Amino acid sequence: MIMRRVHRMPFGAHIDQDKTRFALFAPDEQNPRAIVADTPHPMAAKPDGWHELELTGVSAGTRYIYELNESLRAPDPASRYQPDGVHQPSAIVDPLAFAWSDGEWHGRPWAEAVIVEVHVGTATPQGTFAALAEKLEHWRDLGATAIELMPLSDCPGARNWGYDGVAHFAPNASYGTPDDLKRLIERAHALGIMIFIDVVYNHFGPSGNYLHAFAKSFFTERHQTPWGGGLAFDEERTVRDFFLHNALYWLEEFNADGLRFDAVHAITDDSANHILIEIADAIRETLPDRQIHLILENEENEAKWLQRDEAGQPIHYTAQWNDDVHHCWHVLMTGESEGYYADYVDDPVGRLGRGLAEGFVFQGEPMQIRGGKPRGEASAHLPPSAFVAHLQNHDQIGNRAFGERIAALTTPEKLALAHAGLMLSPQIPMLFMGEEWSASAPFQFFVDFSESEELSKAVREGRRREFRHFKAFADEAAAARIPDPTDERTFVHSKIDWTEISREPHASVLSELRNLIAIRHREIVPLIASRYFDASYNVTNAVLTVEWRFEAGGLAFAASFGDRAGEVDLPHGARIIWQSPDASAQDNRVHLRPWTGISWRTAP
Repeated sequence: MIMRRVHRMPFGAHIDQDKTRFALFAPDEQNPRAIVADTPHPMAAKPDGWHELELTGVSAGTRYIYELNESLRAPDPASRYQPDGVHQPSAIVDPLAFAWSDGEWHGRPWAEAVIVEVHVGTATPQGTFAALAEKLEHWRDLGATAIELMPLSDCPGARNWGYDGVAHFAPNASYGTPDDLKRLIERAHALGIMIFIDVVYNHFGPSGNYLHAFAKSFFTERHQTPWGGGLAFDEERTVRDFFLHNALYWLEEFNADGLRFDAVHAITDDSANHILIEIADAIRETLPDRQIHLILENEENEAKWLQRDEAGQPIHYTAQWNDDVHHCWHVLMTGESEGYYADYVDDPVGRLGRGLAEGFVFQGEPMQIRGGKPRGEASAHLPPSAFVAHLQNHDQIGNRAFGERIAALTTPEKLALAHAGLMLSPQIPMLFMGEEWSASAPFQFFVDFSESEELSKAVREGRRREFRHFKAFADEAAAARIPDPTDERTFVHSKIDWTEISREPHASVLSELRNLIAIRHREIVPLIASRYFDASYNVTNAVLTVEWRFEAGGLAFAASFGDRAGEVDLPHGARIIWQSPDASAQDNRVHLRPWTGISWRTAP
């Protein structure tokens, strides 16, 4: 079924039959002009700081830019496409010109989600939407059901993680055109794969943000963030509308299946209806007939955003990235104890048990990294599917000095057990692209601020300062070894090598993960789809056992983390669904060698 999709919003350039309307929020400007195809046009002043212009005979692809007091020219803050970069004119896009063929697609249930986080620029040699579309069958065959794209909002330069976005409605032109992104999503849906998009609503990047010129009221010094003054969500209605429409834009105009909201702990809003609630409510009210999944990153571990209704469905947000579980696995696999890992080294096995059984490890307890301040809220009442578990992600890899993946930091045996614990837990699993075959390429921090040597220098020096508190980089010579994030070679070095898939040891890792994901779809997804009751965990002689109870039956995972073999007793009627090759079961007793595990199911 062919469909046409557009999200209509109060700002930006919109083609409506034979007319194109330009709407600009610029309360600080008296007489802004729209320069359309190199021809200046005065804009009509409207109430509340708005300015508008209607033109006939303007087609898609036409360039336009706004002129402020004849002293500054700036692209549209709501531009749908910046073909020549974020400092250059915007291009008019006609969303209705794209004919979608996925009209029957309504998404997939959250219980079925197996996510792969992907950075478009480093996922393929070409680093484009079109090239990524050619790789989707690989993830379909793996058993993945969702691709989470790192931020797409356009930002300065030709390479970036995406968190420096300044054109929030314009897909990054380095990756291709808006239609290229639509074709990628359309292809994913044809293969049964959901597409989630990472969005950044806590700040704008350091270069290319012209909203300060259009509307100083967009920002406030009342709320400070790591990037400066915060967004004025509780002072300016247009700020709320800007991000509210942005969320709906990706879901409606691009038919994405969900959003991942970056660092929501850095969003401050003192209004009665927090912007996160307003966004979630608007999405669920606007798209009631689609499976839309909303994922948070929240350092504060606030369970309040993840509450369920009487039917067990998310009221606002579907799930949160569970960094706690990552930290536990990481400490166990690597023995690292610096930085935030220091809060997990005292009892990593017990903390892992709590994280798997209850979601958050820290539920109001003090943390060393926070100077003894408490972190988190009680979360044991939430279903496991309220948490996205992972052994690595872009942050946990890229925020290391050299961007090493977990496979380079631990043994294959430990990683194999951790992958089993990831896939056979009822929390929603997420891999980072290439993790499925233990890709050798690092994922390093990279940017392109070549337009400004001053900014580039600040980023280089800031990156080195960031690691000075680690022993390995305490002196100047050691810090100098950290890859230069502004050097194109750092970006190229981070591209994954797809030829590794057919070589050992990568091929075996891939085969085992395919097997684990198949077990998950067969055995665990039906449990998650039923009503959740509760969970418990126990640690005896370094053997961790976690048990979850659902209406459709019980699930358990046991693993030995000690230096000596351990044992675990299976309950009566237990059915083993997976075990490590070196684990052995005799009658109802399982013998677990160090770093081996077993998983079983029980009847309702």
